[in-house]
Amino acid sequence: MRFTKGLLTIGLVATLAACASDQSNDSTINEDVRVGQREEISDGPFDNGQQYEDGSYGRTYGAVDGPAGGTQQDLVVNIGDRVFFGYDQYNLTSDARRTVEKQVAWLEQYPNLSVTIEGHCDERGTREYNLALGEKRASAVKNYMVALGISPSRVSTISYGKERPAIPESNPSAWAQNRRSVTKVQ
Repeated sequence: MRFTKGLLTIGLVATLAACASDQSNDSTINEDVRVGQREEISDGPFDNGQQYEDGSYGRTYGAVDGPAGGTQQDLVVNIGDRVFFGYDQYNLTSDARRTVEKQVAWLEQYPNLSVTIEGHCDERGTREYNLALGEKRASAVKNYMVALGISPSRVSTISYGKERPAIPESNPSAWAQNRRSVTKVQ
């Protein structure tokens, strides 16, 4: 055990030393360029350059703005794709309405997108009952979106009942996470 700790310590020190001494001599990148900032290039357009609104050309290094707009990942990360429901309920809570309102504002930014609202239930109840309840949940979300101005032709619904649990466990915490609707970008 003592020998293993010693080896780990030596390995860690060696790795850190190697990282600290590894310096790039790439002369094309100005040392003052920071992540998300651009380096001015005065010679005109390059294959990897970009022309900005002011007419200058430059490159952006290491800019990470998150997921591409209008994608499922964008919806999940920046807005939220899930609405949760109470036991045997399909009415929208105030939290659920706020989430749907954010989804509507997001959809208004991307008028060419359509979505499918999936209705889900926890494992309790019969298959038929949960399919019907899942449809009511999905329809509640769709109806609120339509009431807020989204065209009904942009929103479809489907019920999975209890067939696709988010958390495949049998306890109150899992059940609460499985009673949901999920908005999917088409």
